[in-house]
Amino acid sequence: ANCKQHTETMAICRHLPAFFLGAALLLTRFSHSGALSLHAGPSTMPSSSVDRRSLSRSRFLSSAAGSIFTAASACSVLGGSAEECHARDLLKGIVPGKSAVGDNPRYLDYELEMKYGEDKEGNPRTRGMLVRRFTGDSTPYSFPVRPVRLVKEWPEKPPFGKEDFMRADEQDDSSFYTVPRLVYHIDEPAVASLTQYYRKNIPPGSAVLDICSSWVSHYPLEFPKIMKRISATGMNPLELKFNDQLDDFAARDLNVEPKLPYDDNTFDFVTCVVSIDYLIHPIEVLKEVNRVLKPGGKVILSQSNRCFPSKAISMWLKMNDRQHLELINGYLKYAGGYKDAVEAFDITAEGPSQISFDPMFIVQAEKA
Repeated sequence: ANCKQHTETMAICRHLPAFFLGAALLLTRFSHSGALSLHAGPSTMPSSSVDRRSLSRSRFLSSAAGSIFTAASACSVLGGSAEECHARDLLKGIVPGKSAVGDNPRYLDYELEMKYGEDKEGNPRTRGMLVRRFTGDSTPYSFPVRPVRLVKEWPEKPPFGKEDFMRADEQDDSSFYTVPRLVYHIDEPAVASLTQYYRKNIPPGSAVLDICSSWVSHYPLEFPKIMKRISATGMNPLELKFNDQLDDFAARDLNVEPKLPYDDNTFDFVTCVVSIDYLIHPIEVLKEVNRVLKPGGKVILSQSNRCFPSKAISMWLKMNDRQHLELINGYLKYAGGYKDAVEAFDITAEGPSQISFDPMFIVQAEKA
């Protein structure tokens, strides 16, 4: 399989004490998510030539014990329902209104507070935690856009069988996604390349929908101020509450109900980040995307080679990067309602330590 395996935190939850769960949550994704830190107050990293990975590791090691406690607490918080949790974003120093992108920080540290219940006297019980967000700006990377020619000719009717959409873990997805994953599933160069692509291709004043969303949508910092509307659907309502770029959101399992809760012709752009490989009804979902897009609106589907193998569909795991792009093109063809000129791009970032960069690809189509 071309996908790099993620640790399945739900399985860990069932079998390990909270302390070891906290360590697992941090250590398995640290190299791509940055450190969770218990240092008081938010901070931003300067855009200098300092080795970011070394600096992040230093911060991680200096606060490892506290961070492990925080991650364990976050998992224990979720013993209640999502409706019993609320998140308060205490972010300070964000600069989305800056016109000069070079002034934007490279990282933003969020201080989050979660209420997860009350004690016997009715006093709220809360836990605080810090998470780091990649802004996609002030990085040492460059972002070439390389066209990819789609050549596969698809038959008139979909050639897929039921077995193609089977998954190793066929259990209810809501259980798998119960624990919020406030981490990144692609590395910083891939995040930055996608952020820069959005900045160049989604004009101000657009109404944007992010499907299969989470605590981040990878949009540029200025998007909440310059876009007409930013909406999202995703599996975990608590993750969506953490997403400070959204005007509104709706928790929705598109594998159970492949319907979008929006009116026809509502959005100028629909985005989906490294998630189409998890959809067992991708053609139906893309039909819904077409329905909610305005005439001339575009869907931007981004994809890497990272996934939860147990939740990705069977045929996806048997394909390479190029075949993934062709498959997405096939989905769009069978969904209907899109112009024939589907575009594909390799937007993988270039820069220091490029050998370890995650690839990033775009497939986009315009509503006819």
